[in-house]
Amino acid sequence: MRHRRDFIKIPLAAAAARPLAGVAAASALGVLATRVRAAPAPVTLLNVSYDPTREFYVEFNRAFARSWKERTGQELAVRQSHGGSGKQARSVIDGLDADVVTLALGADIDALHHQAALVPKDWQKRLPHNSAPATSTVVFVVRSGNPRQIRDWDDLARAGVRVITPNPKTSGGARWNYLAAWEFARRRWGSEARSQEFVAALYANVPVLDTGARAASITFAQRAQGDVLIAWENEAHLLVKEFAGKLQVVTPSMSILAEPPVAWVDRNVDRKGTRAVAQEYLRGLYTEEAQDMAGRHFLRPVLPAALAKVVGRFPRPALCTVDEAFGGWGKASREHFADGASFDRIYSPR
Repeated sequence: MRHRRDFIKIPLAAAAARPLAGVAAASALGVLATRVRAAPAPVTLLNVSYDPTREFYVEFNRAFARSWKERTGQELAVRQSHGGSGKQARSVIDGLDADVVTLALGADIDALHHQAALVPKDWQKRLPHNSAPATSTVVFVVRSGNPRQIRDWDDLARAGVRVITPNPKTSGGARWNYLAAWEFARRRWGSEARSQEFVAALYANVPVLDTGARAASITFAQRAQGDVLIAWENEAHLLVKEFAGKLQVVTPSMSILAEPPVAWVDRNVDRKGTRAVAQEYLRGLYTEEAQDMAGRHFLRPVLPAALAKVVGRFPRPALCTVDEAFGGWGKASREHFADGASFDRIYSPR
């Protein structure tokens, strides 16, 4: 892989100088000790992530482990856990021993601080771009030829259109979907009341709420349910690639800027002694090689040079942000996804 040695910069401890006489008289035990220092014990990281990152981390983990061994001599294995972002955060709070979390929204990592003191309050300031090494947005996937003529968000509320989207109670991606639809309606009709009516009509067209984005993709693409899937942009393009000739992407007129963040889990890495490798693993996401990987997997890189290589593949709808449109994730979560909030008021499971 290109630029392998530039993939990550890892400070190494300086080797202790040995007197010449000591080297000449080294015993077999001393030679063994030197070999042990040169080849540290293997280390394992657990990355607890959200649904549509599987393919990206298969490539990134392999490259990072190779780079880490070249620089340190240490074998590294990275284990992955994937699922709905909210459900994944709950698992870490309940004891899943994550070294790092790479989740769909900041509110899920905030929960690790508020509910279990696993990370500090200012976790988002520890890495560039508010700890979001790539961005995405929300688009639609339809059947080839677009038989239901889905063009924009208002088409999803038409009578008879079956919409597939995951559950905002368990999926971070589903929350991005929900808020994008809400903001579209607010811009189109100019009121919170009309927004709620529109989103209620949209969810009345949802036959099933899967727990995560990948499960919703399976329901739509493999089980052939629904007329349109609301999906992460990278997930949409991966589906179209996998089901060549059967699906196509539709980009709505406006959407939302999704900024999935990452963090090392302080309490866990300190207990396990993995802080150094966990920190470098996440810093590695900002290297040129990792950013190029993100672009290949249809994520939008944050480094300008990497983005320039793939910018032509990304349409440019008007994008709102959670901070601008909803006052941040704390406020959005209280008003839309907490028990008794807007989602509970509009959705009745069937």
